[in-house]
Amino acid sequence: MKMWAGRFSKELDEGVNDFNSSISFDHVMFREDIEGSMAHAAMLGAQKIIPQEDADALVAELGKIREELESGTLTFDPNAEDIHMFIEAVLTERLGDVGKRLHTARSRNDQVALDLRMYLKNRIAEIRELLRELLAVLIEKAEQNTDTILPGYTHLQIAQPVTFAHHLMAYAQMFARDDGRLAGCYGRMDAMPLGSGALAATTYPIDRERAAKQLGFSKITENSLDGVSDRDFCIELAAALSLIMTHLSRLSEEIVLWCSSEYKFVELDDAFATGSSIMPQKKNPDVAELVRGKTGRVNGNLMALLTVMKGLPLAYNKDMQEDKEAIFDSVETVKLCLKTMSPMLRTMRENPGTMRKAAAKGFINATDCADYLTKKGMPFRDAYRITGQLVAKCIERNETLETLPLSEYKAFSNLFEEDLYRAIDLAVCVGQRNIPGGPAPEQVKRQIAELKSRMGFPAKAD
Repeated sequence: MKMWAGRFSKELDEGVNDFNSSISFDHVMFREDIEGSMAHAAMLGAQKIIPQEDADALVAELGKIREELESGTLTFDPNAEDIHMFIEAVLTERLGDVGKRLHTARSRNDQVALDLRMYLKNRIAEIRELLRELLAVLIEKAEQNTDTILPGYTHLQIAQPVTFAHHLMAYAQMFARDDGRLAGCYGRMDAMPLGSGALAATTYPIDRERAAKQLGFSKITENSLDGVSDRDFCIELAAALSLIMTHLSRLSEEIVLWCSSEYKFVELDDAFATGSSIMPQKKNPDVAELVRGKTGRVNGNLMALLTVMKGLPLAYNKDMQEDKEAIFDSVETVKLCLKTMSPMLRTMRENPGTMRKAAAKGFINATDCADYLTKKGMPFRDAYRITGQLVAKCIERNETLETLPLSEYKAFSNLFEEDLYRAIDLAVCVGQRNIPGGPAPEQVKRQIAELKSRMGFPAKAD
């Protein structure tokens, strides 16, 4: 019989019971549910709402149940309605009337809200640590490639010279922002809803602050209706996770391109690539492609949560049971992708020569050639036109701006002198972009140092 069956004259239809049950996915919160119940029982005893000896017995038995679930000596009942009812049923079976006292001054509504906040706070901490590992790999790679010339792109067309380090640090900035979003989300999630009751708190003289402190919350929720019906923290976390996946997907897309025979900028370690069932020469970047593909499910979970919540009146509605599968899936998907991405990047081998060759062929120093004329007094638009004509001449003769003879340059303008070749040298072109945020090695090293300091990473050894 269900804990709530007193009002009903019939057992719940078997099909409805299966439809209504959530233990198949909310059982992962058993530790948080037990910890919340232990804090609640201790508070009930301290407030003399139940006898102290009953509170002590509840706390002790709950600790045993947790140990048994962790060791596997106690297994979840698939017929239970949810993890909360399962644990209370086991407790009541073992302690009798004492077990029935646990739910005094508490509703399943505030119990669920508590468990979910505790569970997601713990998962945020895990994801932030995985993000730190990824940032450490990106920074390490960047430190090794501050002088590695890479063509920068717009519209997927070669545009201007940067360095591989500068490119990687762009992703590092994205993931650093992701970490900041998770920290902010954690702070807003860090409010304890226990004590909100079903929706209107309780008449018992409970001590919410005591329970909050024991459970590691920095504050309590301020409104009982909001305490049980708020799922902003789920949606906010889902949005932050979608952004993480978007950044991972963009990086994965670049890796897929860089691995292709058309680019050959990098090569993945054999442990992070797969072959073809029919084409023996293939080395496929399946890991990066899977990360890119899994972004869709995480984005879908965000939309599912937004849609579930968009039309719900206050306070709790059963629709809100749909929050858990979506957010749990997003959490586990992001963790899996981060765990895979970091070692893949760490073992990835760069091909600096190929990058440099692609940069030279792409005329990415054309802007610098135009700037050369402008600095000698020619209006920029005239310099722009002449440089475009020079690029056309190079294409016609299968040359680059670096190999085109000075006589050809002088045919377009007498302002060209021998010092032109230094001005359009790719390393010089990058090095002269020496302003904060620019790709010059000096600036990239400064950017790396700043991010390491911000993240609390040790400075690079001399």
